[in-house]
Amino acid sequence: MPSVAYESDRRAEIEALREFLRASSERWAELAPRLVEQVGADRLERIVAATRERLGGFHEVSDSPEGLVVEGPGGRVLAWVHVGRDGLITGLLISPVQQRRRRLPLAVGRSGGRVACFLLAGFLVFWCWTAPDVLGWTGAVFALACGGVLIEGFGNAAMEPWWVRRPVQAGALVALGSACRLPGLPLGGHWLQLASAAVPLAVSGVALVRSRRHSWGTGPAVPLARFPLRGSWYVGQGGGRGLNHHVDVDEQRGAVDLVRLGRSGTYRGDSRLLTSYHAYGAEVFAPCDGLVVAAVDGLPDQVPGVIRYGPLYGNHVFIDTGTETVKLAHLRPGTVRVAVGEQVRAGQPLGQVGNSGNSSEPHLHLHAERHGEGLDLVFADVGPRLHRGRTVRA
Repeated sequence: MPSVAYESDRRAEIEALREFLRASSERWAELAPRLVEQVGADRLERIVAATRERLGGFHEVSDSPEGLVVEGPGGRVLAWVHVGRDGLITGLLISPVQQRRRRLPLAVGRSGGRVACFLLAGFLVFWCWTAPDVLGWTGAVFALACGGVLIEGFGNAAMEPWWVRRPVQAGALVALGSACRLPGLPLGGHWLQLASAAVPLAVSGVALVRSRRHSWGTGPAVPLARFPLRGSWYVGQGGGRGLNHHVDVDEQRGAVDLVRLGRSGTYRGDSRLLTSYHAYGAEVFAPCDGLVVAAVDGLPDQVPGVIRYGPLYGNHVFIDTGTETVKLAHLRPGTVRVAVGEQVRAGQPLGQVGNSGNSSEPHLHLHAERHGEGLDLVFADVGPRLHRGRTVRA
């Protein structure tokens, strides 16, 4: 349930944005002096004019689970605004595309995946124990193995709580126990059925190996000196296509998302609370020497499972090594310890893991880029190949 402070902040943001959009451009310097100075009055006017044209005017500003919504006769767009304690706007983003339909909360999509896993496990157990012949049983086992590759390899099964993982694993063992039936079964002649299970297994297995071993062929000029976290960390996103949702963004194609696991997955207790997550509040250290070229703090953490529209990186620190830029994002508000223009050394504390920006749960986003091209992450103190499913100990 939203807190009183949360509701107060939303009301202040709505009122500030509503007044800004309805005001003439001459008043913007009064309502958002810092924003006008940073963005420029001309550029700001072009952005607002384009939004007004897209929507056919401005009717209302309201709140939604996805963020603030600016509505007009021609549709609606998402927006984000940051309001200082003095009530003045210090940050503004307006989506360039209309909001067509509300996305389901991430938790709903995850629940659907869990149900699918349970149904798949149950079906395969039934198939193994009712197969009429050896070839049919072998096909069922191949299908079981293919499901294991998809769930354990391409999925993030390790991030699920035990009550999701253990029943599926138990189902696989029960299915394999059906091998006791083989001595009494005929060979059978369903070779096509066997092939229909063997081919997907081979394809998925080869695809998994290729994705885990994927390399863009270009990395930092010198390996990054230190992994930015201490202890044991799980790579939730990383590797090639199918294992890393960052690959379609040129700058982030080599990025990784790092979470911390416990016996119950990534969190223990109430999944809606930030403090339930094992990664939340962990210290983040500089992975390299360099110059801080961006350091943002003060942006709020997202509620786990819900992503509101806003700055993608949230609170972040960018370090220029002289040959590439290393970017660490989604930091906890109030913890960023460095400032723009500061020289940092590898191992120096930068902040803490949080859930700010485009983040569904507390984790550290890390990538390196050179001239807008994402690089393979290479560290001097941990081995290469940071792919989904790998546990890194530093």
